[in-house]
Amino acid sequence: MSEQGIQLIVGLGNPGAQYAGTRHNAGYWLVDRIAERAGVELRPDAKFHGLLGRLVQPDGWDLRLLKPTTFMNHSGRALAAVCRYFEIEPEHVLVAYDELDLPVGGVKLKLGGGHAGHNGLRDSIAALGSRDFWRVRIGIGHPGSKEQVVGYVLSRPSRADADAIIDAIDDTEACLPDLLRGDYQRVMNRLHARPSDPD
Repeated sequence: MSEQGIQLIVGLGNPGAQYAGTRHNAGYWLVDRIAERAGVELRPDAKFHGLLGRLVQPDGWDLRLLKPTTFMNHSGRALAAVCRYFEIEPEHVLVAYDELDLPVGGVKLKLGGGHAGHNGLRDSIAALGSRDFWRVRIGIGHPGSKEQVVGYVLSRPSRADADAIIDAIDDTEACLPDLLRGDYQRVMNRLHARPSDPD
């Protein structure tokens, strides 16, 4: 495929040390891992309301990495600002976020859809004016009742759960060349076949 696939990867999360290891920051974890592996520095940029990095591939493809620092409920402000400035269309955007409806360590790639109650995703859709962007849903499991959700996502996972989430993030990071090429089916085949905790 000659046209580049993903041009911007956005990790959703909350800024600040108190949120750094929480389940709700799984999207941040992915962007951090990609930046770390690629040797890319994420730098604060006020006009983009977040931390931004750039990875230029030998084949000329250009990837931006973004961690909004506006808190989860206003993630779309940073996403829309970067897309406008660099003229990136929604279909070349990948948003990574924590997913209650997937088992711990599960990971799914999909294009479009609703927000399923995820505030960061809701704001991203509203700010972009489009649902037609790619998503990486990183499974964190469900606490069992609706009343427990807020406390659950804003708390740190157990060591075993954290290891499972990190494994999913590592496998997703390994798919970066296919994401840049736009070979989404190949990524889905790989990620969706991963074993994950059925509980």
